[in-house]
Amino acid sequence: QVQLVESGGGLVQPGGSLRLSCAASGNIFSIDLMAWYRQAPGKRRDLVATVTQGGSTNYANSVKGRFTISRDNAKNTVYLQMNNLQPEDTAVYYCNALIRIGLSSPFYNYWGQGTQVTVSS
Repeated sequence: QVQLVESGGGLVQPGGSLRLSCAASGNIFSIDLMAWYRQAPGKRRDLVATVTQGGSTNYANSVKGRFTISRDNAKNTVYLQMNNLQPEDTAVYYCNALIRIGLSSPFYNYWGQGTQVTVSS
């Protein structure tokens, strides 16, 4: 059984910062791509950022220059540092990971339960 548990969400004023964490636990052999998505009320879930096992990153245009994704492979954890937050960043943020549970198993796609980020004055 594999679990992704997010933490770090909350209420912040415009221009503020938050750091999200997501720890993977359970029967993990290896983790490939890790990512953060977000979903605002009434909207689809959108990709925010990705990071490979080697540390290569990609970002949605809307967060470039403000958000930084990183990971600690030893801790099976991915982070999202969010700076200069704006009201349009308000959403539930989900972490996502491609995880292999054994040497010969395929990669499976896992999701966290989501953490609410609200940007408001």
